[in-house]
Amino acid sequence: MVMTIIGLLAGYVGPKFFAHVGKSEIKAARAQIDGIEKALDQFRLDVGRYPSTEEGLKALTEKPADLARWSGPYLKKAVPEDPWGKPYQYLQPGAHGEFDLLSFGRDGQPGGSGDAADIVSW
Repeated sequence: MVMTIIGLLAGYVGPKFFAHVGKSEIKAARAQIDGIEKALDQFRLDVGRYPSTEEGLKALTEKPADLARWSGPYLKKAVPEDPWGKPYQYLQPGAHGEFDLLSFGRDGQPGGSGDAADIVSW
């Protein structure tokens, strides 16, 4: 009887708990994107432009060649991976602004919905 009650509770509580974990990862990705955007803006103030796609987000922590006005590092630590362990995507110029910064979400593929939806900077 006790095992049945525990099983019923686990069946009810488990899915609700894991739904909150997914929401936490999305919130973490949005917060990381916001922090990276601020570092990119500081880079632009110093250098006069955003890092190129080729320079990538690495330019926030390591000085690209021939940038005399680089005053970084612009992040205290290396650029983080998204909460699902994948690198953030960075394009400059972007299709949606001066740059595009995004995570492909849980599935690691463009598009999707729910946990698999892209988390974007625009």
